[in-house]
Amino acid sequence: MNASGWTSTVGATQLARLLQADGGGEGWRSPRTPAYRALADRVRLLVLEGRLPVAARLPAERELAGALSVSRTTIAAAFDALRGEGFLTSRRGSGSWTAVPAGQPLPTRALDPLPPDPTGSTIDLGCASLPAPAGLLDRSFRAALADLAPSAHTHGDYPAGLPLLREALAARYTADGVPTMPEQIMVTTGAMGGVAALCRLLAVQGERVAVEHPSYANVLQLMREAGARLVPVAMAPGPAGWDLPAWRRVLRDAAPRMAYVMPDFHNPTGAQAPEEQRRELVAAARGAGTVVVADETMRDLAIGPAPGAGPRRPEPRRLAAFDPGGSTVITIGSASKTFWAGMRMGWVRAAPEVIRSLVAARAYADLGSPVLEQLALAWLLREGGWQEAVALRRAQLREYRDAMAGALRRELPDWEFELPGGGLTLWVRTAGLSGSRIADAGERLGVRVASGPRFGVDGAFEGFVRLPFTVAAPVADEAVARLAAAARMVSRTAVTAPATPTGYIT
Repeated sequence: MNASGWTSTVGATQLARLLQADGGGEGWRSPRTPAYRALADRVRLLVLEGRLPVAARLPAERELAGALSVSRTTIAAAFDALRGEGFLTSRRGSGSWTAVPAGQPLPTRALDPLPPDPTGSTIDLGCASLPAPAGLLDRSFRAALADLAPSAHTHGDYPAGLPLLREALAARYTADGVPTMPEQIMVTTGAMGGVAALCRLLAVQGERVAVEHPSYANVLQLMREAGARLVPVAMAPGPAGWDLPAWRRVLRDAAPRMAYVMPDFHNPTGAQAPEEQRRELVAAARGAGTVVVADETMRDLAIGPAPGAGPRRPEPRRLAAFDPGGSTVITIGSASKTFWAGMRMGWVRAAPEVIRSLVAARAYADLGSPVLEQLALAWLLREGGWQEAVALRRAQLREYRDAMAGALRRELPDWEFELPGGGLTLWVRTAGLSGSRIADAGERLGVRVASGPRFGVDGAFEGFVRLPFTVAAPVADEAVARLAAAARMVSRTAVTAPATPTGYIT
């Protein structure tokens, strides 16, 4: 049983499909490796990548042997090897379950603030955020100061948000094909403020919450500390978005109260769910009685394919477009990634009755968000500043993404990643090296990155790091050169204890 208190069962056909995926031809088999060893290695990799949940019950040896067309002896030997490595636990007569060895680093520590670097010598790729667009920032706050007087003559507490900003946000959703009233909007202190408010409402102590696997590290930690029981659902391989069969199984069998997803340019993988997947997920959640919280923080950061990769496809509709009644989908938005994290402005779009419940509960949280920042954001939305910021970010991030990808291909050609069509992050497989150890070595060499286990449940994704493309070409080249040095250090150094992930990330 995993941290959610729910035990998933992996059928023989399902496990055979996972073992064959991405392998091409023979999938997990290798002409240079005994069949049992190749099978054990592949299962271990699926666990570490989060595609097989921890504490998932595996099929019986005889069933799996039939599905893979191998002998039962091969399956038994592979299971014995996995048990010896700590990746499988078994009880006679009951079955076998996936596990993670006791020494595997787990992302359970609070994310401490990053100390300042007075010399400027450390390249910080721990935060997937950009500096403010200075000209726009100045103009928006000058306009906010000019508009402050009417609000300054009140007590200043607006638990639902300034009416002016709620109207502007509702108009933006409506123009985007999702009809919205101001009564469906609550302004929050950043996207995290919105997620925290929804956790207090929906994910009270002990409730199950389904999450993409991997998922945004800070939200996972917030939910853990709120007492939610996380049920991980593996992402589909590559840029394909969600694994819909896996989502249907979890929604049916685990019956989570809430699901948290990032449909657009997922953090950390950069994947974007196609429109048909969105329709199907909403339908499955509605049938299960699960509320889907869609975090659209990255939605505006569509930057298109790499040069020469073909035409840009139309952006899929928002998840809320498939829930006209508003009973299943709640949307989270934010100014942090598109404009500036220092503004600390977010919002929730939901049915009016949900907004009323959130506003009533806010009296025991933060009472409301800063008025000046709300006025600045309202000005951006009403006067065209938001569109200007979007255009600026897209051009900037396209250049930064291609620079980071080019540096990785030159310096670390064995590392693997999918080039995302937007967002801020590359999710990079580190050629079998420990992401936690690379992050630790990189810290000593002057580059900060977030290791894969930050973004997983129960120790998954040890073979990954997240690399935000938030720096220009010369800095990206230097950052990757330092990562390459860190990788060489890890590959030649025998370490007996796992590194502990540290550092503030966004």
